[in-house]
Amino acid sequence: MTPGRPESDPDFPYEHRAYEDPGTFEAAVEQLADPLNDPLPGQQPPPPQPQQEWYDPQGYQQEWYGYDQQPERQQPQQAYQEPRQYASAPYDESTSYDESTSYYDSAPYSYEPEPQPEPAYAYAEAPHRDDETVGLRPQVQELDQEPTPEPIRRAPGSRLEARRAERARRPGPAVVASRVLGEVFITFGVLMLLFVTYQLWWTNIAAGIEADKEASRIQQNWANGEGKPDAFEPGQGFAMLHIPTLDVVVPVAEGIDKKKVLDRGMVGHYAEDGLKSAMPEAKKGNFAVAGHRNTHGEPFRYINRLKPGDPIIVETQDTYYVYEMANILPQTSPSNIDVIAPVPKQSGFTGPGRYITLTTCTPEFTSTYRMIVWGKMVDERPRSEGKPKALVR
Repeated sequence: MTPGRPESDPDFPYEHRAYEDPGTFEAAVEQLADPLNDPLPGQQPPPPQPQQEWYDPQGYQQEWYGYDQQPERQQPQQAYQEPRQYASAPYDESTSYDESTSYYDSAPYSYEPEPQPEPAYAYAEAPHRDDETVGLRPQVQELDQEPTPEPIRRAPGSRLEARRAERARRPGPAVVASRVLGEVFITFGVLMLLFVTYQLWWTNIAAGIEADKEASRIQQNWANGEGKPDAFEPGQGFAMLHIPTLDVVVPVAEGIDKKKVLDRGMVGHYAEDGLKSAMPEAKKGNFAVAGHRNTHGEPFRYINRLKPGDPIIVETQDTYYVYEMANILPQTSPSNIDVIAPVPKQSGFTGPGRYITLTTCTPEFTSTYRMIVWGKMVDERPRSEGKPKALVR
C-alpha cells in the first residue's frame, strides 16, 4: 500500500499544509515556470502601481496608488493644444468652480479617423476626365459597375406577325388624307404668293419696258416723218399723254385691246365700232382714252387726285393739245358708254366742244366699276413753238 502524502495527513504539522486550498499549488507552480522570474522566497516585489497626474483646482498634484483607488474619471494625458478663445471677460476669483469638471472637457477635441488598411487588390486607375475640353473621350466603365446589357431584339415569330407589324406601322386613311390636303394647301398658297408677286411687281416692270420701247419708236417715227398716216393700225402708238401733276408720261395707242395695248403699259384710244371717239385734232368731239389703274404699268392709278384746272396734255407729231381738268365721276357702271359721247353726260358740259375723257377701273385692284375724269381743251400749240408752259421745268 502506497503511503499518503504528508500534507494530507491530519497529524502533519499545519505549516506543512500550505497548499491544502484548491488551486494554490497550481498558482505557485505557474510562478516557477520561468526561472528568470522566480525570486527568492520573501523577496517578491509588489505589483507595479500606475502613477498619473490629475489637474487639481487648488494648484497641487495628487498621486494615486493602487488599482482599486482610481478616480471617477480617468483621461489620458493629451498633447498640448491651444485653448479656445473665449470672451475677454475678467476672471472673478469669487466664482465657484465645479471640481467635477475637468480641464479637458472645455478643450477643443479633434477626431481623426484611424487609417484604413489598403485592400489586398488594386483598382485600375481610371483616366483623368477633363470637363473643360470638347474633344472626344473614350467611354470609361465605372468601377464596380456592371455593363448595361443590350436589349434583346426578337424577330417576328411568323410571317403573319410580321405582316401585322408592318400594317400597324402604316398610316391610316385619315392621316394620309390630312397629309395630302396639307400639301394641296401649301402648294396653293405658294402659287397664290407667286401670282400676287407677278401681278403687283413683275407686270409693272414688264409693262414699263414695253411702254419705253413704244415711246422710243414713236419719237423715231416723228423724226423720220412717218407719224401722219390716214388711219392708225390697232396697237400702233401715235401720241404721248402728259399729266404733269401726277408725273405721268405714257404712249397713246390705237384701240383698247388688253393684250396689245393696255397690258403693255400704254393708254388706249376708243376707236372700235360703237365706242369710236374723236381724235385730238378734230374741231369738235371727245378724245376718250382708257388705262390700267393697278398693275401693268398702272398709268391711271392716281387720276382721282386730279383737281379742276390741272393740265392734261396730248402731244402729237406736230402739235401740243392742252386740256384742263373739269370734272370727275368717281364711280359708274362699265356699260355706261354715254361718258365718252361727243358731249358726255354727267360731265357738266352743255354743248359741243373739244373734250378729253380718261377712264379706268375702280375700286383699286378690281374692275367692278369705272372712274371717269373729264377735261376741256384750252390751248393748241404747234411743236415748232416749243413746249407748253405746263411742261417746262
